Amino acid sequence: MVTRYLTRRLAEEKPLPDLLVIDGGKGQLGAALDAARSVGQEQLPIVSLAKREEEIFLPGRVQPLALSRRSPSLKLLQRARDEAHRFAVSYSRKRRSRRTITSELLAIPGIGPNRRRVLLERFGSLAGVKTATSAEIAALPGFSVKLAERILDRLQLRV
Repeated sequence: MVTRYLTRRLAEEKPLPDLLVIDGGKGQLGAALDAARSVGQEQLPIVSLAKREEEIFLPGRVQPLALSRRSPSLKLLQRARDEAHRFAVSYSRKRRSRRTITSELLAIPGIGPNRRRVLLERFGSLAGVKTATSAEIAALPGFSVKLAERILDRLQLRV
C-alpha cells in the first residue's frame, strides 16, 4: 500500500508528505521503509504508531518512543491515525455497497452495465429503483414494461 501511494504521488508529480505515519508496530514500519526504499525515497521520514500501548516506532531505534498519554504530540498522532481509520472504513463500506448494488442489478436477466447505469442515474440508488413503478422504469430508454416488471419482481424478492 505504501509503495502504491508513493509511486502514484511521484508519477503525478505531487509533493511527498513531510512525515509518513504508519498504523502498526515494528513490522509495519519495516515494510514501509522497504517500500520507500523500493521507489528511491529512503530519505522520507517514517514512523509507526502501535495501537495497544500507543508506542511510536522510529527507524534505527530498538525501543519504541513512549510518550506520556497526555502528550500533545501523541494526541496529534492518535487523531491522525483515527481519522485515517475512519476514512478507510467509510471508503471500504462505500465500495462494498457499490459492489452489492452492481451485483444485485447485474444478476437480473436483461440488465447489463449500461442498463444498470441508466437505472442508477435515474433513481439514484438501489433503494430508489426498488421504490420505482414499472411505468417509471419502462419509460427509460431501452426498457420495456416486461423488463421493468422483471426488475421489480427480482428486487422485491431480496427485500
